[in-house]
Amino acid sequence: MNTLSTSGAATTATPSSDEAGGGGGDADASSRRQATRVFKKSSSNGKVTVYLGKRDFVDHVTHVDPIDGVVFIDPEYVKDRKVFGQVLAAFRYGREDLDVLGLTFRKDLYLAHEQIYPQQQNERPLTRLQERLIKKLGPNAYPFYFEVPPYCPASVSLQPAPGDTGKSCGVDYELKAFVGEHIDDKPHKRNSVRLTIRKVMYAPSKVGEQPSIEVSKEFLLKPNKIHLEASLDKELYHHGEKISVNVHIANNSNRNVKKIKVCVRQFADICLFSTAQYKSVVAETESEDGCQVLPGFTLSKVFELCPLLADNKDKWGLALDGQLKHEDTNLASSTLITNPAQRESLGIIVHYKVKVKLLISGALLGNDLVAELPFTLMHPKPEEEDNPLLMDKSPRQSIRDGALSLECGNGGNGVDEAQQAEVPTTNLIQLDEDDSQDDDIIFEDFARLRLKGAETEA
Repeated sequence: MNTLSTSGAATTATPSSDEAGGGGGDADASSRRQATRVFKKSSSNGKVTVYLGKRDFVDHVTHVDPIDGVVFIDPEYVKDRKVFGQVLAAFRYGREDLDVLGLTFRKDLYLAHEQIYPQQQNERPLTRLQERLIKKLGPNAYPFYFEVPPYCPASVSLQPAPGDTGKSCGVDYELKAFVGEHIDDKPHKRNSVRLTIRKVMYAPSKVGEQPSIEVSKEFLLKPNKIHLEASLDKELYHHGEKISVNVHIANNSNRNVKKIKVCVRQFADICLFSTAQYKSVVAETESEDGCQVLPGFTLSKVFELCPLLADNKDKWGLALDGQLKHEDTNLASSTLITNPAQRESLGIIVHYKVKVKLLISGALLGNDLVAELPFTLMHPKPEEEDNPLLMDKSPRQSIRDGALSLECGNGGNGVDEAQQAEVPTTNLIQLDEDDSQDDDIIFEDFARLRLKGAETEA
């Protein structure tokens, strides 16, 4: 058995109107049935194939979406050996080509193993997706299931320097299935499958207090001072959203405020090293020439900034959301720390601040007036997350959201745009109907990650 047989199943996944019963009403029902997109990847010898419903697994703070799917094997090839599954979260802090003498610039943050074949006694019920895949693929498909604890880090990558090749430094997750005698065996490339997946977190529904700050500066032998008030219009921003910074200055001193500089700074704390921190300015602006605050005057002004990766592609060490494909990602989302005791296990902690700086005439170097406002930058929670009609009937919730309707453009390289247009993927309610006789499953090749011309396995 090999991948050709599963590819054949993919080509016949969508039933025609004749197969649906021939009647007009049945044809309409078939057209309304939504296709399920499932990612697949095979070993180089084609004897082991992994099927996965999605590549992004959401951290809901209280729990994380389970990593579940099936592995299709050739029993004549496996024979008396076993098939194992593994999920590894690791922080890579050096290039792979620097790994020598068995030493790697990597720290494992989380590791889980499971024997997939032969199946062990397990009373865990199958998810709806696993049931459908096993029904379509046949008796040589075996389910796997991993639960990632909430304290594990989110996927983050550090922007590489020009000329760097291979995987980026940062935190990444890898799902692996391989054939071996024991669970500790080193997998061979020919009979193992490696897939890079992501752990993501969306913006919380509860928003924090509006950030604001007041600071003042006095000068030697001068009783009066410069007073600065700064605030943001809200605490939580989504990627690509403009940030409005309200600045009010009261100059009661005899000095001039020459210029106002406002910037957004990203802080990436490397938890493996107590003093390691990357600081990057990701957006900045300043007052126009002639916009000074003279002694005895006040000024109120609103500055707008929008931190985007497109404006910071040349900055090495900038923290980005974990990548699964060769296309651009975005700035890393803020890290939400629910348990400070688990801080060291987070790998990289990302947070953002708005910095307001007043340049004062006659002040010594470093004596300018500065105020900082922390805020949260994250992706909004998809609307499907809040729709109870999309909940799965099975005991697990790993297939309840966009897992079954991921677009091929998000990384699949085996389906063209015309095929995407033919398959509607908006309404997932039909997936849970018990009376659906023909399962609409479209298998898509798992994307490979390409970085600056170098190909690495995804």
